[in-house]
Amino acid sequence: MDSSSAFANVNWIAAFVAALSAFVVGALWYGPLFAKRWMRASGMSEERVRQGNPAKIFGTAFVLELVAAVVLAMFIGQEASIGFGAAAGLATGLFWVATAIGVVYLFEQRPLAHWAVNAGYQVVAFLVMGTIIGAF
Repeated sequence: MDSSSAFANVNWIAAFVAALSAFVVGALWYGPLFAKRWMRASGMSEERVRQGNPAKIFGTAFVLELVAAVVLAMFIGQEASIGFGAAAGLATGLFWVATAIGVVYLFEQRPLAHWAVNAGYQVVAFLVMGTIIGAF
């Protein structure tokens, strides 16, 4: 299948729901689960977080999550099962995204804890997105 066919066969509802799921995972991950650890490791403060432009941050983040979900849906394909979707999402998060972030963090000499929180989020978010895409 060529890329235009893959794009045309994307289940847009699944991609949209998958992108939204990344926000749910992120709200839990960077909220009650790991907020303090992430802030400490990243050097963020409550004050600095409040200085951000929420519309710009969340709007752009959603567009980026939607792009990721659409491409993941193209990769998974429309005939995939929930199991394949979950496995593909896990593999994407763990072996592509987390490792790519790891390379950048090594050169930027960021703390291991910072990588663990951010990469962990990506692994879980892609696992959930892949599961949703496979389920549709």
